[in-house]
Amino acid sequence: MAEVQLQQQEKRGTRRFALRLPLTVSYAENGKSEKAAQTRDVSARGICFYTDSVMDAGSEIEFTLTLPPEITLTESIRVRCKGKIVRVEDNASHGKVTVAAVIHEYEFLAET
Repeated sequence: MAEVQLQQQEKRGTRRFALRLPLTVSYAENGKSEKAAQTRDVSARGICFYTDSVMDAGSEIEFTLTLPPEITLTESIRVRCKGKIVRVEDNASHGKVTVAAVIHEYEFLAET
């Protein structure tokens, strides 16, 4: 049992921020589609978000979000990320789908 707990701690080695931020997720589904979503939590290595429709685990995604000053400790920063969906949970009782993804690369965007 202790080994399982240790493995879970290692997976979550980076600090998570419980944030409710709007984002749009680009997702290849019969071409390319965009889905509205809201973050549940964000870390340097991954993201968990809620959306209205099921997405496939293993799919590549791209999204842009704005990190607020309470996280950056300066000003708001827009970040474009690319990643891969690692887990999908259909929460029928809540009417939302929970999607977890690992972030493979990210880019800070200049404010326009």
